Amino acid sequence: MTDYTFIPALTVDIPDEGTLSKVAYKNDRVRVVVFGFDADQELTDHTASMPAIVQVISGKARLTLGSDVVEAEQGSWTYLPAGLTHAVYALEPTVMLLTLLRE
Repeated sequence: MTDYTFIPALTVDIPDEGTLSKVAYKNDRVRVVVFGFDADQELTDHTASMPAIVQVISGKARLTLGSDVVEAEQGSWTYLPAGLTHAVYALEPTVMLLTLLRE
């Protein structure tokens, strides 16, 4: 039998004037975190020691990726190499999926 994980509704409640995160899945190779941002909430500049993928599930956010700034909307997908300085600013209530890849 093959082991798998199925999550029928990957979302998180968005707190008023806040940010909430919860681990949706993790094993020795990957960690998946769902974030809920209210409008005008942010994660300031930081780096990750492993590659990451950011997917916007709903809403709209400004991503700072090194010296570049992009607007990410529902359905957008972004790959971040390990060590890239990045930040997230929610332009409206936003649900974001972060996948951390262990090498």
